[in-house]
Amino acid sequence: MSLSSVLFLFLAHLGVGIVCTLLVVSREAGVKFFRFNAGLAAILLVIALAFRYAALPLVPASRLDSAGAGLLYIATAAVVAYWATVGRMWARIRPVITAVAVGGGVGAIVLEALAVSAGRPAATQGLTIASFLSSAGLLGGTCTAMILGHWYLVIPSMQVSHLQKIVKVHMASMVVRVAVVAAAVFVALFVSAPAPWLGPSFRRYITSVDGIFFWQRALFGLAGPALLSYLTWETAKIRSTQSATGILYVDFFTVVVGEVLAKYILLATRVPV
Repeated sequence: MSLSSVLFLFLAHLGVGIVCTLLVVSREAGVKFFRFNAGLAAILLVIALAFRYAALPLVPASRLDSAGAGLLYIATAAVVAYWATVGRMWARIRPVITAVAVGGGVGAIVLEALAVSAGRPAATQGLTIASFLSSAGLLGGTCTAMILGHWYLVIPSMQVSHLQKIVKVHMASMVVRVAVVAAAVFVALFVSAPAPWLGPSFRRYITSVDGIFFWQRALFGLAGPALLSYLTWETAKIRSTQSATGILYVDFFTVVVGEVLAKYILLATRVPV
């Protein structure tokens, strides 16, 4: 395990998550909004790929890891093409570019999850895939919601329903993320077969000094964002976009802290929290 591995997984999930959540944002947000987010996602994915080379190999001689990297390259190229064509000509091929970016990104995340959990029981592999996908959804939803809230300063006349919609997406991704983490912890603690070592090992981890990372992950990365997403929804309902945006900034920070810790714990314990 290395810091580069943690940063690669985190940045890849954030970049892919941003691209996916752009699908639910109304065009009323304007060309500059989509261009800004596409550019941000492209930068994050390029940096992620740079960290991947510093972290090689996640799994020695892993074809899954190589295939996942290949798909991430394709997704990154598609995101750059999306950024370059938003608001310009070639509008007819943009849906194809978007499909390639989303499909390549999601495929890369699934393959990297399989690479990281290679050799583990099928249940653990399934939970790792669910963990990676839910992490990307939570990170992308929170970041896009935060930027969209800020965009009301750019386009004050934009309907508040667009912010309410993305906040709903964020809350739904929060619920899914909590459910996946709860399932992973339950399996790690109480399921003895087919991997008897998994439960006792993780139980010792969370009750040791090193377990502080897990409890910080639960507090700052799950409980905190859950409360803040609810507060954001309440402020969005009363059309207080500035207050909602302020809360979303804090919300995004807590999500980032939680997901970075989640990647560290995954690589340290093989439990996809």
